[in-house]
Amino acid sequence: MTQYFTVHPTHPQPRLIRQAAEIVRAGGVIAYPTDSSYALGCHIGDAAAARRIRQIRGVDDGHFLTLVLRDLADIGRYAKLDNWQFRIIRRGTPGSYTFLVPATREVPRRLQHPKRSTVGVRVPGHPVVQALLVELGEPILSSTLILPGADAPLNDAGEIKSEIGGRVDLVIDAGACAAEPTTVVDLSVLPGVIVRQGGGPPAVLGI
Repeated sequence: MTQYFTVHPTHPQPRLIRQAAEIVRAGGVIAYPTDSSYALGCHIGDAAAARRIRQIRGVDDGHFLTLVLRDLADIGRYAKLDNWQFRIIRRGTPGSYTFLVPATREVPRRLQHPKRSTVGVRVPGHPVVQALLVELGEPILSSTLILPGADAPLNDAGEIKSEIGGRVDLVIDAGACAAEPTTVVDLSVLPGVIVRQGGGPPAVLGI
């Protein structure tokens, strides 16, 4: 059964955030709002929940999920950054960017690119996500909520419930999002390369 929480978009109710964190810790898959679009998320260490996210998305194991993190300090724990990489990430954090970076040993091997040992990291600015990350005390393993055959992510929680209700454990409704995926930047190469143009303008990063 899919639970449905209606939360305030800028001041989410602590009780609901605690319950959402408990669902994630217990192996649940959630649909939640970000500053770019709604996303699917689960616990970083839960391989079964990650498989459920890929099944909902209609992608295979070659599609790598993103670590959604609270701040720059968290990025430093999961990514090995040189000064030039750190400067670029700092300009786009928080924001609608996903950065592909060399992974540290804190990142499970199954979440890293097998040949490049990279991982996608992102720090969204949405207050609901930030509150959830603070409550969890660890990253959310995540993927943009784009359904198979769709060109754009879902941005309405009611539509999400009708489309994938029963396949996720919780939908967090904080109103409509931008419905635009993040800008993906590959910082495992010098200079950095824009892999996908999304909601984050590359000019902000100086790329």
